[in-house]
Amino acid sequence: MTVVKAENLSLTFQTADGPVHALKDVDLAIDKGDFVSFIGPSGCGKTTFLRCIAALETPTGGTLTVNGMSPDAARKARAYGYVFQAAGLYPWRTIAGNIRLPLEIMGYSKADMGERVERVLELVELGGFGGKFPWQLSGGMQQRASIARALAFDADILLMDEPFGALDEIVRDRLNEELLSLWARTGKTIGFVTHSIPEAVYLSTRIVVMSPRPGRIADVIESPLPRERPLDIRDSREFIEVAHRVREGLRAGHGDEL
Repeated sequence: MTVVKAENLSLTFQTADGPVHALKDVDLAIDKGDFVSFIGPSGCGKTTFLRCIAALETPTGGTLTVNGMSPDAARKARAYGYVFQAAGLYPWRTIAGNIRLPLEIMGYSKADMGERVERVLELVELGGFGGKFPWQLSGGMQQRASIARALAFDADILLMDEPFGALDEIVRDRLNEELLSLWARTGKTIGFVTHSIPEAVYLSTRIVVMSPRPGRIADVIESPLPRERPLDIRDSREFIEVAHRVREGLRAGHGDEL
């Protein structure tokens, strides 16, 4: 079942210095349960495409549907949760209070909010930390709280914009493992933006390689890796071959621009 479908999608921003072509002729289908990573150089439209899915940007050409409806209708139907690059937690609210915020806005009952907060805290391995404040948690734990907030209203789609980009490699590896485990347990459809080739290959069922502006899809790589992936799979021949193809796709995209 296709949950996100883009056809000839384009987006041009009008600026004082002239038009900026962020996306051009993007065709992509994301199926239910997919883990799709978007990788490419800065400014290639990775985040812009994710923001279009989330109705945070409006395409200027082509069509885009989420669960068979417009992105704005999907937003109103609570079809997705969004995790930004920074955790974006309010420092005056506890971790539970931060997770509860979208539920309060949506009008959930106090009992339902309490149950949902406890469930997602356990899901991201933060059980017992609900009463802490953001400054009392490490950067990695804050990002897990941000993921919990996006999961709290149980959307089927999880959109993640470089959520681990600012973390050190050891923490990033750990959170990559935890994210794969969470994906396996929940069956969510995940769209994930990254600049890291190993991260994209390790996490994804499909990797979308994008070229420099105007953002186009240079390659879509189906992963041959099994869904259960220990970290040491990164030393395997299959992993290295996929990483090589991603790297070649990135080089080819730059070559097209030149």
